[in-house]
Amino acid sequence: MSKRNKRAIPIFEQAIIETHCHLDYLKEYSLEQVVEQAQEVGIEKIITIAVSPDNLEKVMHLAQQHPMIWGTQGVHPHDAQHFQKDTESQIRENAQHERMLAIGEIGLDYFYEHTDRKVQQQVFETQLQIASDMDLPVVIHSREADDDTMAILKNFESTLKKRGVIHSFTSGPLLAQYAIDQKFCLGFNGICTFNTAENVRDIIRMTPVEQIILETDAPYLTPVPYRGKENASFYLPFVAEKVAQVKDMEINEFLKVVYKNSQSLFFSAMDNTSC
Repeated sequence: MSKRNKRAIPIFEQAIIETHCHLDYLKEYSLEQVVEQAQEVGIEKIITIAVSPDNLEKVMHLAQQHPMIWGTQGVHPHDAQHFQKDTESQIRENAQHERMLAIGEIGLDYFYEHTDRKVQQQVFETQLQIASDMDLPVVIHSREADDDTMAILKNFESTLKKRGVIHSFTSGPLLAQYAIDQKFCLGFNGICTFNTAENVRDIIRMTPVEQIILETDAPYLTPVPYRGKENASFYLPFVAEKVAQVKDMEINEFLKVVYKNSQSLFFSAMDNTSC
């Protein structure tokens, strides 16, 4: 199918917050293009996520390039083997910046296992402690690691006041229910538009709308009907449309709740609750 035959990106009355992307990984679009096109389709804020010691400063820089761009500080489980004592110090220092909103992307990945599981667990715990100490929410990656993710989070139930989000949620209903009960948000992206992702849509159905936030994970996981192209934040309305459809909600009413969720979790410094 040619690009000219693909449906235009929908535009809704309610603004949307893009809670998870990787602006420094984009290849096909400049920062200016992403910002301009995102604004055109109603994206109000973009959070670009740190994943490794090598891009902590890149995210800091990006978050200061435009008023709609914000960031996080953290090390992904893929790069946990590169986490050093000075990495922890750097995260703690950078996370004090007014443009940094959370500790992430942190967590466990037993699908690829680029890093030994024990090391992943140690680095996950260290960064959860940083978030607890700094009273910041967390952005969690969990793949094929439901049991250990829950076990580790249970150790921080009393100290991780701001909770956070399990992003790109593709895990099972037990982790979903634990996250819901503990007042975490669940983040959904273009995966929910894939024909094969009924498991993700099942999780959307069981998740209270008050605990849903939206993301692209760009440049990955481009939603239908643009799957195959590099993802970008301006495709987020397709995700919003699909999640609202699965929840059987009118789109703007749905987006009002999701906007409030995202604002409360990441931007409401005076609010001690998350989702």
